[in-house]
Amino acid sequence: MILDGIDVFVRVVQEGSFSAAARQLGMPTTTVSAKIARLEERLGVTLIQRSTRRMHVTEAGAAYFAHCVQALDALEAGESQLAATGSEPSGLLRVTAPSDIASTALPPLCERFLAAYPKVDLDLVVTNRQIDLIAEGVDLAVRAGPMRDSTMLSRKFVSGRLGLWASAAYLERRGTPRSLADLADHEMIAFSRMPEAFTLFAGTEKFMLPTQTRIRADDMQTIRTFVLRGAGIGILPDFNAVMPDSPLVRVLPQFSTEPGGVYFVYPAQRFMTVNVRAFMDMARAMMAEHPGAE
Repeated sequence: MILDGIDVFVRVVQEGSFSAAARQLGMPTTTVSAKIARLEERLGVTLIQRSTRRMHVTEAGAAYFAHCVQALDALEAGESQLAATGSEPSGLLRVTAPSDIASTALPPLCERFLAAYPKVDLDLVVTNRQIDLIAEGVDLAVRAGPMRDSTMLSRKFVSGRLGLWASAAYLERRGTPRSLADLADHEMIAFSRMPEAFTLFAGTEKFMLPTQTRIRADDMQTIRTFVLRGAGIGILPDFNAVMPDSPLVRVLPQFSTEPGGVYFVYPAQRFMTVNVRAFMDMARAMMAEHPGAE
């Protein structure tokens, strides 16, 4: 469907003359006349009969006019809705994140976001799998590490490090390590997708911590659960440090891995939706409130 000329035709009928419509539209009368002529030629029917003194809308023109008015009203309503959508978050926002981020950093963020924007519904897709955002209808992903998909855009959420964490009950039962050598007397819980050992740094000092421990898991939230239950000292991201209600205690806090980024990832498109923009802006503002965030 070609819409060119339809708005001009509607204005001519509403104003009752070509010259009055031209004044309203801010274009020459000859342009108005030419647009109507092209519209009639395309439709193969006479819409307006013209004479030197007056114009007459044909029966076909009157019927077509009624449909055109409805169509233009619908388009105007659609633009108004888009404008409203562009100014205030509303509707459904689907976010995916791995389980450790979804269970630590996201709940307080989501609660604040929903309180600030009561017209938004939130759907969280919690998975360690990197899903196809477009195919599965997801608006935003929270992912650790560098982005490798050129069809996606990313914005840094926060920098994070891995460190050693334990529950207060475990440390009371087994004692708090005062040096790296003390770790040999403790149960360690490692991330199985790490290499055989990974490096902890404290300034210029570094330590290769083996990951071949008695308890290993490929999911950070599972490791966190073991740590919470007092099963040992776990290797966890420092999201625990920036969450105000974290029950875990940092062990040998001077040692941690080098920082790695956590990113928001979203499909590359000309316009970022207002829901996605508002969620990311609130997340960055919230993390900035906590001194443990980088």
